[in-house]
Amino acid sequence: MNIALIAHDSKKELMVQFCIAYCGILSRHELCATGTTGKLVAEATGLHIQRFLSGSQGGDQQIAAKMSCNEVDILIFFRDPIKINHQEPNESHLLRLCDVHNIPVATNIATAEALIHALERGDLDWREIVRD
Repeated sequence: MNIALIAHDSKKELMVQFCIAYCGILSRHELCATGTTGKLVAEATGLHIQRFLSGSQGGDQQIAAKMSCNEVDILIFFRDPIKINHQEPNESHLLRLCDVHNIPVATNIATAEALIHALERGDLDWREIVRD
């Protein structure tokens, strides 16, 4: 499965900790991320991650393009709903694309863990069938 990782600045450490905890599962899948998030996760875990530009430079738009082309199966996007920073990824556009293309999305740690456990059990294999 193709998994995209994005995290607002205040949630980057949470993303790193999540990826450390689930490194074994994530290592069996293709990962991509916005620039800084990808760098931090790769350094902490050793996972191979296709890195795009940082969110403020259009990395979120690069991931959105992959989503539009059915090249993303899961989006894990840890966002900060309290602190609004216009330099960070445009969440409404990404969430809309998840709805349009039927992409499971996690915006918090609880949902991310539910998705990762479903992925490990094989509950999300239908995405592979639909995409082919």
